[in-house]
Amino acid sequence: MRVTSEPLSENIEQRKAEISSADIVVGIASFNNARTISHVVNAVDAGLGKYFPNEKAVIINSDGGSTDKTPDVVLNTKADHKAIFLSHHLYPVNRVTTPYHGIPGKGSAFRAIFELAVSAGAKACCVVDADLRSITPEWIELLLTPVYKEGFDFVAPLYSRHKYDGTITNSIIYPATRALYGKRIRQPIGGEFGFSGNMAKFYLTQDVWDSDIARFGIDIWMTTEAIAGKYNICQSYLGAKIHDPKDPGSDLRDMFVQVIGSLFSLTEKHYREWKGITHSSDVPTFGFKYSVGVVPVKVNIERMIKHYLVGIENLQDVWAGFLDREIISSLKKISAQPQADFRFPKEIWIRIIYDYFHAFHNKKLSPDHLIKSLIPLYYGRTASFCLEVAEKTDDEAEEEIEKVCVEYEEQKNYLLSHW
Repeated sequence: MRVTSEPLSENIEQRKAEISSADIVVGIASFNNARTISHVVNAVDAGLGKYFPNEKAVIINSDGGSTDKTPDVVLNTKADHKAIFLSHHLYPVNRVTTPYHGIPGKGSAFRAIFELAVSAGAKACCVVDADLRSITPEWIELLLTPVYKEGFDFVAPLYSRHKYDGTITNSIIYPATRALYGKRIRQPIGGEFGFSGNMAKFYLTQDVWDSDIARFGIDIWMTTEAIAGKYNICQSYLGAKIHDPKDPGSDLRDMFVQVIGSLFSLTEKHYREWKGITHSSDVPTFGFKYSVGVVPVKVNIERMIKHYLVGIENLQDVWAGFLDREIISSLKKISAQPQADFRFPKEIWIRIIYDYFHAFHNKKLSPDHLIKSLIPLYYGRTASFCLEVAEKTDDEAEEEIEKVCVEYEEQKNYLLSHW
C-alpha cells in the first residue's frame, strides 16, 4: 500500500483553498455531458436543500476535458427550487468545477473528488453520474443519510432495471462478488455511491491511480474494497436508473476488459478475505421499493450468437490451455443449436468463469488477451439468457439471476480447490 501524497494538480490545490470546510460533498464526474448535467446539478442542489438544509455542502464537478462546455453549464446552472423548500440553506451550496488529470476515465475523476472531500473534512460524500435523466432530490437523501446519520461507510445503489440491462453485472460481477465476499450488493458497479470521509481517505491511500481501475474499473474497486475491508456497508433503493442503456450485443470490449480485469485483480489481492466465506447474506437496504417503469433495452441476439460462433472457430486452441476438454466439447455442442433453441447453461458458464479466475491466477495468458478470449463466451451466455427470459417479466428474470447467484455459490469450492 502506498499513500499518495503528491497533489494531483495545481488546479486542485487551488480548489482546496477555496473550500475551507464542508459537512457534505457531492461529486459529479463528467465528460461532454452538457445536455444532461444541468438537470443533475439541479436535482443535487434540491436534495441538499430539502434534506440537509443546515449542513455546509459543496458540489464538485470533476470534468474530463469536455469540449461541449459542460463545466460552464455546471457553474451557470441556476437552482430554482428554493421556493418549495420548507427551510433554506444555512450555508449556500457551493459549486466547484475542476479538470482531472492522469489516465482519462472515471477513476481519475473520482480521485480528484476524494482529494477535495478529504481536504474539506467532509463527513459524508456521494458521487452521481452526469448523464442521469432519472435522478431526483431523494437520491441525495438516500445516498447520504445512511452515512451522515446512521454511521455507514459505504452505500451502493439499488435500481429497478430492464431484464436485458446490466448483463455484465448480472452474469459475472454481481454473482461472483456475492459468492466471493458473501455480501448481496446487487449493483456493485452501479455508478452512484455514498461513502464516508474516512472511506474517501482510505481510497486515496491505494496504489491504483495509474492502472485500468482509473478507467472503467473504479466502481467494482470501490465496492470490493469496502466489503473486503469490513467497512459498514448498505444499499439504497433509488428507483429506475434512466440514462443511455446499451445493447449488450454492441462493442463493449474496452469496458469489459477493464471491469473484468479489475474483478480478477481484486480477487487476487483479497484471497485471504474471501477464501473462508461459505455463504452470502443480505445487507441493510434503505428506501422504499416501489413499482417503476424502466426503459426497455433492445438486443441483437443474432449478432451475439455470431460473435460466439466466431469464437468457437478461432479460439479453441487458446481455451484448451485452461479449459477442460469436456467444457470445450460442450461449447461445440452449444454452437450447433439453431438460434431459436440456443441455450448456454448457467452451470457450464460458471465453471468457465471460475476457470478464467484460475487462468488469471496462474498467468496462463497476458491479462488483456485472456479477458478478450472470454468475450465471445460472454456473448453466447448473454444471448442464451435473453432467449430464456424473453417471455418473462423483469421480476421473473430477476428470479433467474438469483438462480445464477446460487450456482456461483455452490461451485465456489471448485474455485478454491483449484486455486
